[in-house]
Amino acid sequence: MNEMNYDKCGTFIAGLRKELGYTQKELAEKLMLSDKAVSKWERGLSMPDISILMPLAKVLGVTVTEILQGERTKEPVSISPSTVEELLTKTIMLSAKEEPIVRAQKRKRRAAVYIACVFVALLEIFILSLLGYSNETLFADLFLVEFLMLLFGSWFCLFIKEMLPGFYDEHHIGFYTDGIFRLNIAGMRFNNSNWPHILRAGRVTTLSVAVLFPILYGILSWYFPRIWESYKLVITLASAFAIFIPIIIVGKKYE
Repeated sequence: MNEMNYDKCGTFIAGLRKELGYTQKELAEKLMLSDKAVSKWERGLSMPDISILMPLAKVLGVTVTEILQGERTKEPVSISPSTVEELLTKTIMLSAKEEPIVRAQKRKRRAAVYIACVFVALLEIFILSLLGYSNETLFADLFLVEFLMLLFGSWFCLFIKEMLPGFYDEHHIGFYTDGIFRLNIAGMRFNNSNWPHILRAGRVTTLSVAVLFPILYGILSWYFPRIWESYKLVITLASAFAIFIPIIIVGKKYE
């Protein structure tokens, strides 16, 4: 079995992207990735992850097989099942070879970001205490949101599985269970097409809320105390459940 041609695939992806008028950043945004990932594909340094192939093919208007071959399939010539199987086998082999190293690097980066966000959140709370907020007040007003965001943030960043079992792609399943954690969204199907986007949305939202909520609390309670006292329960619950909005949006979009 010949090695898959990274350069050919990368050139093909770059050509399709330019035909559609997308920049690397625009294509990356459609796939919820960084433009660095697209740049690596196009320079032949890596292949798209197998979970990204279907969304990528849809955006570029080609088939997964054409991406793996690095060229358009001329009609009406069809590709034999054995050829498709060989291409997919190569992709899986390449992914398996790169996966442990790449996953370890990504996990380290996510851990660093998570720790930084925890530090920033604690620093913000410390500053609020210096401004005269009592520990009891800070605990009562901030604990629920900060605890939930950092708890689920640790799950999304450090512990959640990057790929779903195969039966998720074969059946309409709207929940995911992992130990004490359960993600259940009625009316949405979890599969390996939308799962990477759901993970990214969960990570960004939980950590963003953890960092921004103390700032929002400080502004409202300091400058608009009546508004905070009147609506603090609504604001707290809205912030706590805010993580579901981007998850639902990307989950349905890439379902």
